[in-house]
Amino acid sequence: MASLIVELVPALSDNYVYLIHDPATGASGVVDPAEAAPVEAALARAGRKLDVILNTHHHGDHTGGNAALKAAFRCPVLGPAGEVDKIPTIDRAMQEGDVVTFGSLRFFVIDTPGHTKGHVSLWCREAGVLFCGDTLFSLGCGRLLEGTFEQMWDSLLKLRTLPDETLVYCGHEYTQSNARFATTIDPANAALAARADEVDRLRQAGRPTIPARLGDEKATNPFLRADDPTIAQAVGLVGARPVDVFTMVRRAKDNF
Repeated sequence: MASLIVELVPALSDNYVYLIHDPATGASGVVDPAEAAPVEAALARAGRKLDVILNTHHHGDHTGGNAALKAAFRCPVLGPAGEVDKIPTIDRAMQEGDVVTFGSLRFFVIDTPGHTKGHVSLWCREAGVLFCGDTLFSLGCGRLLEGTFEQMWDSLLKLRTLPDETLVYCGHEYTQSNARFATTIDPANAALAARADEVDRLRQAGRPTIPARLGDEKATNPFLRADDPTIAQAVGLVGARPVDVFTMVRRAKDNF
C-alpha cells in the first residue's frame, strides 16, 4: 500500500484539520482548514510548504483558513462543485467521478450530500484513507442541515462500500458523545461496548479517537446499520424501509 502521512491538527473547539504529505514526491496539502494559524505552525515545524487546499463542504469551520493559506502559499483551493457559490476561494470544483492527483497518489471524489447539499468525500485507494468531512463520524454521522434523510442514507451507503481497512478521517472529535448515544440504540452489541470503553480511555488520556477503521464502523455505528434488523427493532420499526429506520435514529440523536 502506498504511503500517505496524515497529521491531525486540532482547531477551534473540536475540529480536526488534516495535513497530508506524500513522502514519495514531497507534496503537502491540507484538508478542511478551519483556521490558518495552527496549519502554518505545523507546516513550519515540519519545514514544508502547502501545495493544495482541499475542502469537503462550505461551512466556515472547514474553510475558515482558506483565504490566508492561499495567500501565504499561493496554492489552489479545490472544493465541491455544488458549493462554489459558497466558497469564494475555490479554484477548481470537484464532483463525483473526478480524480484529484496529489503527488504520486490519487483521491477519488465521492458526492456525499446530506449535511450540506454539495458535500463531497475524498478517498485515496492506494493509501487506504477517507476524508469524509461531516458526513460520516466515528460512531455517528453529520446533522442534516441542508440535505434530506434519503440523501444522507445514500451517502452513507456509498461510504460503506469502501474496504474495511479504510481509515476514516472525519471533521470533529465527537466519538465519545456518539458512543454514548450508540449504546442506547444497540446495547447488546459487544463490539460497540468495547469501542466505547476504548474511546473513554483515549479521551481520558487526551488522545484523539481518529482515525477510525471503517470495518469497525460497519460493525458498531448505528447510522451505517439502518438496514440491520437489530437497529430497526431498537427504534420500533421492524420491517420498515432502511431509510425510515435511519431517519428515526438520526432524529433520536438530534434530541439526545
